[in-house]
Amino acid sequence: MEIYRYAIAGGVFFILLILETFFPLFKGWKNRARHIGRNFSIVVVNNLVFFALLSFATAFIFRAVEQNQFGIFNFSSLPVVLRIALIVIVFDLWMYFWHRWVHTSAFLWRFHRMHHSDPNMDASTALRFHPGEIVFSTILRWGVFLILGMTAYDLLIYETIMLPVIFFHHSNFFLPEKLDKILRQFIVTPWMHWVHHSHIFEETNSNYGTIFSWWDRLFSSFRLRRDPEKIRYGLDEIKLHYWQSVIGMLKTPFVNRFEQKQVSNDEYKY
Repeated sequence: MEIYRYAIAGGVFFILLILETFFPLFKGWKNRARHIGRNFSIVVVNNLVFFALLSFATAFIFRAVEQNQFGIFNFSSLPVVLRIALIVIVFDLWMYFWHRWVHTSAFLWRFHRMHHSDPNMDASTALRFHPGEIVFSTILRWGVFLILGMTAYDLLIYETIMLPVIFFHHSNFFLPEKLDKILRQFIVTPWMHWVHHSHIFEETNSNYGTIFSWWDRLFSSFRLRRDPEKIRYGLDEIKLHYWQSVIGMLKTPFVNRFEQKQVSNDEYKY
């Protein structure tokens, strides 16, 4: 199953790289290879951090769930397919609230803003998360695994679905609006997530969904723009090119004095 996860994710990523090249939202983007290389360097760092600090504890949690039948979904005898479907949906709800929290907590935002500081978003931006955020999210996930009764196999299925979706909605592929409208009835789409990466404060704080788009409608955080080609990515508080280097990205949470600016404009409210 793990092989399938990487094969599916890698295949979708490769297809999106091609689509971004021939059908981009933003054209004339230079240094794409360097941008992708930097974001993948962060993936390498995150994997080293995970395996050095978190992998054994995560394996212990999964073993405890399986051996002791902890969790809500171990108290019932649901059909396997229904059980997995419900776990995917409920865990995605957790991901929605986690994402919303990292935007509202000043401490967690210090780490998450590295993801939003990318001035040129593409599929590789989906992998650009600070190691500190990975540590905090993983530790909190342990509690979610125990409460729900999630196994390593359940998480693997969730991530097999999640990775292609987040590559898709971070991509620079210009999906026709009519097709996007159909897809966003169910999943988070590029037209939604382009808005989420806007430099405008109110737009950044919207569209928190990971896989399913209905959480944003349900919790009143759904937002769209009619002119996605005019969106400017990145953060006004992190402007210098230095913060796009691997070292700069890793240092982002620990620098206190950025230029702070929040932009508010009624023209973006529909």
